[in-house]
Amino acid sequence: MTSTVPRTGRPHLARFVKTRYDRSRERQVLLGPETVVVLNPTGADILGLCDGTRTVAEIVEELGRRYDRVVDDEVEAFLSKLVSRRWVEIDHG
Repeated sequence: MTSTVPRTGRPHLARFVKTRYDRSRERQVLLGPETVVVLNPTGADILGLCDGTRTVAEIVEELGRRYDRVVDDEVEAFLSKLVSRRWVEIDHG
């Protein structure tokens, strides 16, 4: 799969998408129109860093400080999937 997420892109949640802590699930969830996605801790951390100011490379670098092992391709694939669903947008600038 070709990544739609350049390492210099600045990802952010689409305007109609939010993340929230769901007390009943005891997990972060991604909320979109008619959609609830339960996030694992790593996915929640990635999305928490997608604020439109950090590049994908900077997000990977920050995750590397938090976790023992971070694979760039896995972060890019995760973001690419969310971009294809229009839950995350990438600013190229």
